[in-house]
Amino acid sequence: MAPADASGGERAAADAPWVVSLGDSYISGEGGRWAGNSNKAGDGWSHTDRAHDPVTGRSDPQRVYGASFDNGCNRSDVSEVQSVTLDVRRLNLACSGATAAAVRLLENGGVPFKGEPSQAGQLQEAATGQPVRAVVVSIGGNDLGFSDIIASCVTRFLKPVGGSPCAPSAAEQVKKRLPDVWQAAVNALADVKTALGRAGHPVGSYRLVLQSYPSPLPDAPRMRYTGEKYNRFTDGGCPFFDRDLTWAHDELVPQMSAVLAKAAQDGGAEFLDLSRSFEGREVCSTTTRQADLVHPPTGETSEWMRFVTTGVSQGQRQESLHPNSFGQQALGTCLTLQLQRPADDNRCTNTAGKGPADMRLEPLA
Repeated sequence: MAPADASGGERAAADAPWVVSLGDSYISGEGGRWAGNSNKAGDGWSHTDRAHDPVTGRSDPQRVYGASFDNGCNRSDVSEVQSVTLDVRRLNLACSGATAAAVRLLENGGVPFKGEPSQAGQLQEAATGQPVRAVVVSIGGNDLGFSDIIASCVTRFLKPVGGSPCAPSAAEQVKKRLPDVWQAAVNALADVKTALGRAGHPVGSYRLVLQSYPSPLPDAPRMRYTGEKYNRFTDGGCPFFDRDLTWAHDELVPQMSAVLAKAAQDGGAEFLDLSRSFEGREVCSTTTRQADLVHPPTGETSEWMRFVTTGVSQGQRQESLHPNSFGQQALGTCLTLQLQRPADDNRCTNTAGKGPADMRLEPLA
């Protein structure tokens, strides 16, 4: 039986096959409360806050995240799997903050997470006696410690005196941790296949997709706020040194993508490369703008990532640097294109000046 907040079933016939998402915040829908970014507080932060009720003037995150807001899984109504435009039922078992251990079966070291059973265990129960078209997995970022690395970079930028780029030390940490990320992803894929086999779905009867992560930040030459000044934080929500921006964009995200591509190959899954899917749509990119009361948010002009926030006034801190509603719809388009084609490894990119529906898929070389 699917969880109460699985949703999506009303858009497909009761006997339509499932597309199921497993893993972490990038696929659970974290950040989906927001449509672009804005520092103008009127009208629900210039209509970017999708949880804002214009009648009462209040915001209720459950309007977007449903019951999953209570335990912090933050499965949004426009999460990647919910944004798929196929004749399928959609089931989102992913949870913000999850590591591979939250996906794995209990007997293989899986652990309950945020009060929920292992995701592979939930998948086995939900898929028993039900048709399954595909399972898509996003995992590895929390095993790498991505959020802690980014937090360290932010802290260094905001240091009152003598702050310095985090890239030199962070790069060494990443290098040491990447082999464990590969192993964690391979193990998670193995348990997903085991769970599906126990549910009556042998390998080959469904699509199994492992995906990478879109870059949340531009490289330094495409930074909207020049000069490494404090307004990168106060105005843009992108408090990073130039060196760290370029390192994250040019090295960290591609390295992570390469490791996950190898994990997909070794784990018997297709690979969907999302590393450049938000190119030109990142936080503080020169080709985007924040919304205001004159310029409402749109998928053609707004950032597709949530900017860095303290969580004091605008939403939750954990939403920072996650795909917002435009980004999640774009990833849903990527997954739709992936599943419309024969099983293969592909890269998804956006179309300059276009919205989330205009994504492109090309084979990986």
